[in-house]
Amino acid sequence: MSGETTQLNSSIHLPENAHRELRPGEVYRPILQPEYKFPEVTSYSVFLGLLMAIIFSAAAAYSGLKIGQVMEAAIPISIIAVGISAAAKKRKALGQNVIVQSIGASSGVIVAGAVFTIPALYILKLNATFFQIFFASMLGGFLGILFLIPFRKFFVKEMHGKFPFPEATAITEILVTGEKGGKSAGVLVTSGILGGIYDFMFSSLHLWKETFTSRVLPYGELIAEKAKILFQLNVSAMIFGFGYLIGLKYSLIITIGSFLSWFVFVPLINQIGAIVANGGTNYFASMPPEQIFSLYVRPIGIGAIAMAGIIGIIKSSKVIGNAFSLAFRGFGKKRKPSVESPEDLHRTQKDIPMHILLVLIILTIVAIFLFLLLGVNITPLQAIIALLTVTIISFLFTSVAANAIAIVGTNPVSGMTLMTLILSSLILTQAGLSGKEGMISALIIGGIVCTALSMAGGFITDLKVGYWIGSTPIKQESFKFLGAVVSAATVGLVIFILNASYGFTREDYVRNQNIFTAEELYKIENKIADKALLERYNKALASAEPLVAPQANAMAAVIQPLMSPQAKVDWILYLVGVFIALFVNWLGISPLAFALGMYLPLPLNTPLLVGGLVAHFIQKTKDEKLRNARIQRGTLIASGFMAGASLFGVIGALLLFFKVRLYQFVGEWESSAGAEYLSLVMFALLVVYFVWDTLKAKTE
Repeated sequence: MSGETTQLNSSIHLPENAHRELRPGEVYRPILQPEYKFPEVTSYSVFLGLLMAIIFSAAAAYSGLKIGQVMEAAIPISIIAVGISAAAKKRKALGQNVIVQSIGASSGVIVAGAVFTIPALYILKLNATFFQIFFASMLGGFLGILFLIPFRKFFVKEMHGKFPFPEATAITEILVTGEKGGKSAGVLVTSGILGGIYDFMFSSLHLWKETFTSRVLPYGELIAEKAKILFQLNVSAMIFGFGYLIGLKYSLIITIGSFLSWFVFVPLINQIGAIVANGGTNYFASMPPEQIFSLYVRPIGIGAIAMAGIIGIIKSSKVIGNAFSLAFRGFGKKRKPSVESPEDLHRTQKDIPMHILLVLIILTIVAIFLFLLLGVNITPLQAIIALLTVTIISFLFTSVAANAIAIVGTNPVSGMTLMTLILSSLILTQAGLSGKEGMISALIIGGIVCTALSMAGGFITDLKVGYWIGSTPIKQESFKFLGAVVSAATVGLVIFILNASYGFTREDYVRNQNIFTAEELYKIENKIADKALLERYNKALASAEPLVAPQANAMAAVIQPLMSPQAKVDWILYLVGVFIALFVNWLGISPLAFALGMYLPLPLNTPLLVGGLVAHFIQKTKDEKLRNARIQRGTLIASGFMAGASLFGVIGALLLFFKVRLYQFVGEWESSAGAEYLSLVMFALLVVYFVWDTLKAKTE
């Protein structure tokens, strides 16, 4: 049964047990049956994957810098791969398309890992060479791949049906639907166009606000100002689609965590400030709720994420132990087949051998040491300290990143990186490294860890897609390295271009737009400008739209005071998060999902709950076949929303990149209350359409 065959699992569709837990003795059989070989790694799939990695580096960088989210490039890449293979009438394309998206998706994870830290160097006016960015990104990517592989079977096989894997679900639906065509393809295309145009209309045309807030309601502004209570809802079709795929259980846990942050901690901190002031000036009174959350509540979420990660590590300690046991046994004699189950002998369960994996990990760690020693210009002792920080944190939080992606499709990599920066800065300061050199070193270290965790989270998505479809893991793992190298080589150029086109501060944005001459900017910077020129400049600043790089700005703000011997960290805030995670875990609730809700901004969490409620509503029928049909159709529509929004987001990014602004005719409307009310109306219509279309599902 070897050689190139075309044996498929009866027909091209996911088995009924693809998304549920398996019954005792039940085995999951993928579309590409494990007993047969299929075209996967070909010159076509490798070339197209690398091309996608280069092209989507810019799109992924824009997404990460604009909204602060690690947005996977795999969804639009999957759409393009399916479209090209269909146009070329390519036979047996399913396995090849998995490789295309796996290699191409390296762009999203590598660039997203870099843009959370590297722009901080530009924000702080520090110099970063191309080779520093390249090696930090590449070695971090390698570390993420290598540390994740031992966890593959645990997350994609042993935990089958226990995690929703929303992004992997969407990608799989796209690849499978594109391969089989028919009515399902029509549903996916229609929902993709609708979701894409919908998001494009507010993101690029500014016809309505992206976020509805309670400020526009009667007394809403007063409540936000005095009580610091503010409701926010992002109306994106993409995030709503995420919520549907996550389901009610996890979306509810995430949102409750978010409500604790925004509706308990934020107003509580303000009230404590008023009590302490005792009639005097309340320090928090002038702060908007968003600022209180960012400065004082988000660290609590970071502490909760860190503790949730430790809890996850303890719970999966058996998996870690088994992985290392296999690695050390791999150096001995060849194992007898009896130690593996018959299923483990199939190609769909073949990973890079553990003894080879351990050698690659050692080589990568040595390369990181040499890079830190020679490329970051620090002493051997400081390099050893930095290496230990990078290796230990990357290893410990690899499973956390994978777990987060498996649950909600969002990687809390920025929070874990912030914790890495704090720890490494304090340690390096004690080792005698501070000032400009200390900030560069700490941010480069943070970049390695950030990219490692970003890669680990993104790669588990690829491996889950491969598991559902029936790809060969060792092929995905081997060629992921190639994608990481190509993406790392482009990331320096990508960040440079985006910095030159937009900038990460309002001042840089105005400078890059060439609105003012060099002479005028000189006068402004040296405070010798006249009143009219200053008014023009202030007006330009007010309307500036830089890539705000929220995580990188946070890193820059944190790193400056830390790189001094008297660095002060509010450890109590992190400790509060630690205790919350322990308590939530004791209650039997997922601590990581709850912590993610506490950490992520409220407007990104509330639409998840709407999607989860819709998923719960459409499944309320006693007819099991009808329920399954509705779930499948809803999954297709949600995947289409995410795919269309991603693809049109790329188009919007390209338009901005070439300075094409389609929203100029909107004028002051986009900042009006009417635009905000319209966003709520349009979101309601989107939800109604989703429910209506999903309920059209019929049993075959």
